[in-house]
Amino acid sequence: MNFASDNWAGVHPAISKRLQEISSGFSTPYGAGDFDKNIEQRFNELFEREVAVYFVSTGTAANSLALAAVNRPGGVSFCHREAHILEDECGAPEFFTHGARLAPVDGDNGKIDPHHLKAEIARFPPNFIHAGQPMAISITQATEIGTLYKSDEIEEIATIAKNHGLPLHMDGARFANALVSLNLTPAEMTWKRGVDIVSFGATKNGCWCAEALLFMNPEMSKDLPFIRKRAAQLLSKSRFVAAQFDAYFKDDLWLQIARHANAMAQHLQIGILNAKNARLAWKAEANEVFAILDKPNIDKLQKQGAIFYPWNIPRNTVGIVNENEMLIRLVTSFATNKAEVERFIALLD
Repeated sequence: MNFASDNWAGVHPAISKRLQEISSGFSTPYGAGDFDKNIEQRFNELFEREVAVYFVSTGTAANSLALAAVNRPGGVSFCHREAHILEDECGAPEFFTHGARLAPVDGDNGKIDPHHLKAEIARFPPNFIHAGQPMAISITQATEIGTLYKSDEIEEIATIAKNHGLPLHMDGARFANALVSLNLTPAEMTWKRGVDIVSFGATKNGCWCAEALLFMNPEMSKDLPFIRKRAAQLLSKSRFVAAQFDAYFKDDLWLQIARHANAMAQHLQIGILNAKNARLAWKAEANEVFAILDKPNIDKLQKQGAIFYPWNIPRNTVGIVNENEMLIRLVTSFATNKAEVERFIALLD
């Protein structure tokens, strides 16, 4: 019963098989081989336009280099107060932008509130050099608490970004889970709504190590090849990342994996809603479920082999957890099976 994270899960067999198939022979390194170029073309097809594609090793690298590519002197990027780039990347975005700051923006349900965003941007008036200057806005899809930005919500934030001449970045560590839940195409969830840059994560969705940084307008990334090299993210044998994406996209495997993970989360959510000794913290919209349990029940679950993380209470939900309770996060993946979900649910009663 491992619900710690989709990072804990192994690798889908089809992806492992593809890596084995291309493990021999020779190929041009550093992304210049035919295999890499074929996957770049596949991204173009998925996003229904020419995009610039850069393989990197981690989601943190993708997010940090995305901001580095649009850096400005005294730059300030705006993100939700509990966004991964602010809370869980150990200052990497600031490091790779040589000191650009992240400005937290409040909002319910893990999402930036447009009114708060406008107010925060207004704190940095043009030409007031002491404050610095806005340089980007970043949203997380799915969010850190498993909620989703709907199309109109993305578009509203994109409009604010465009009105201020700012690029909009999407941290898509769980891009596929959000996509299938919203029943959108990659284009519909990104550039058609006004997104300029995407950190496209696949590692959490069944790959070994496959992350890509995508620019909807290739011209925006003209300096990224040098920035990526300087950041030690230019992968030598990048065909092994391309091979993962090759299997990932074949016959829509990536969408099948995400649908399964989301379905297991929904099954888990229903069980928690019906349980006597647990309650749902908020509605799960992708593959993360947040529940409130009393501490003795948590101890019992852990002794029975359940693995999950306690979670910090979001600032806008203070008071939802009593003194003898705890908020926990449960994450499902391609490797989650219905039997372990049902066993976990049975232990709640």
